[in-house]
Amino acid sequence: MPATIGRRELIAAVGGAVVAWPLTAPAQQQPIPVIGVVLLAKRGENTHFEDAFRQGLTQAGYVENKNVVIEWRWAEGRNERLPGILAELAGRRLAAIAVPGSTAAALAAKAATQTIPIVFMIGGDPVEFGLVASLAHPGGNLTGVAMLEVPVVARRLDLLHQLAPTAATIALLTNPANPFEKAERRVVEAAALSLGLQLHVAEATLQDEIDASFPDLVALGARAIVIGADGFYFNQRRQIAALAVRYALPSVAAWREYPAAGGLISYGTNPADLYRLVGIYVGRILRGEKPADTPVQQATKFELVVNLKTAKALGLTIPDKLLALADEVIG
Repeated sequence: MPATIGRRELIAAVGGAVVAWPLTAPAQQQPIPVIGVVLLAKRGENTHFEDAFRQGLTQAGYVENKNVVIEWRWAEGRNERLPGILAELAGRRLAAIAVPGSTAAALAAKAATQTIPIVFMIGGDPVEFGLVASLAHPGGNLTGVAMLEVPVVARRLDLLHQLAPTAATIALLTNPANPFEKAERRVVEAAALSLGLQLHVAEATLQDEIDASFPDLVALGARAIVIGADGFYFNQRRQIAALAVRYALPSVAAWREYPAAGGLISYGTNPADLYRLVGIYVGRILRGEKPADTPVQQATKFELVVNLKTAKALGLTIPDKLLALADEVIG
């Protein structure tokens, strides 16, 4: 007959069993992801773009220094610094790298790593530059936003021609250090030819070269100028706008910040909107999406901005039909 176990012994036996059971380990806390953001600008310039990127991250559920850490890098306006910056970040094994606003940075990022997810924002066609296999199916470790600026360049020249119809000779200011420059120049040359205009091209990669190009272009007979869609020129927009007014050259650029800085007109996308979109894309990747399967977003909205004060200084009357098309009129 089995021995009877008393209440006190039963409690002790159960207690011993409990002690003997292995305790379940608490769920291990996931480390906070670290991302890199590489900007062509100087530190402290264009901080509204940095804010727009943060806004996009927040929309995707990530807040800087709360559940994501951002390693910011600035190339100080020098394209030649980008490969070294991207190589350094690639060695950090980051969760993602964002390279908004620079084709050169996107190419340097692609060369630096084939494993870290990269989100770009460029003006040209990323397929043409070899960044992705196709817009719908990028197929590698890169995806992002394409402004597809090339077709828009012809529209800028057309708008400039409407503002300065007597200018038989026009100029293009372009940066040969930008991989996008060749495609842009090709379109401007074709558009000028179709309008019966003579074209002079000025190449400038440094601030002093920009200064020197304007009197040279005027001496060649240029009476209006297209500003190349280059990140360095964006950062030098105040200098360029002032030179255009000083030399009485009606001018057009890609960014709304150009007429805000004193330039005549701009036609293009709103860069801040695209920086925000880059932030959203980075957030999607942090949530587990793969760049290879994330289609490249194409810009579809283009804005015309006109500075009436600058037009007056240049002795120009903006046609009513252009004013009616303008998304914003300054002055």
